[in-house]
Amino acid sequence: MASEPLTLGFDTSAAHCAAALLRGDRVVVSHSEEMGRGQAERLMPLLQEILDAAGVTWRDLTRIGVGIGPGNFTGIRISVAAARGLALSLDIPTIGISTLEAIRSQARDGTPCVPAPRDMAYVQRRDTTPELTEMRTVASPLLPPKPADLATLIARLASLAPEDSPPPAPLYVRPADAAPARDLPPVILDDA
Repeated sequence: MASEPLTLGFDTSAAHCAAALLRGDRVVVSHSEEMGRGQAERLMPLLQEILDAAGVTWRDLTRIGVGIGPGNFTGIRISVAAARGLALSLDIPTIGISTLEAIRSQARDGTPCVPAPRDMAYVQRRDTTPELTEMRTVASPLLPPKPADLATLIARLASLAPEDSPPPAPLYVRPADAAPARDLPPVILDDA
């Protein structure tokens, strides 16, 4: 009998670093840490700790699920880059799962909603493109679960996705807040 597939799911799209490992549809290990910054330094050690706690290695994984947002731009890029790098090195499928999709998968009535700065929210009404709107205008908001539960949902949805799903890409609902530098670039001198 073949062993059940191992799916690793993780997310850094908000002020957390979260991961879960599933064997088939059973949660083997899940863990999350609240953090405003430092996800880039903490993600890979956290994933290694998850694997160690389960007594498995990277090569035992059959699939990876990664949170693609919406949320913190830098956090999303951290997870997606890590997932794509792992997929290439391990030669396994990696599936991007949005937080809104994970919320919707819990099959509750309401509007999947991720809080955003300045009393705004990222929402996705059924069969629509995600959008940014004022939180007060969202009827029956469904908020994200706790980070460890979100990582578990990401892993679960990734384990069910088609193997030929496209590689994960960040879900950006709005443009970056970053502004171009105000300083003029340095003058390049030509020796000729």
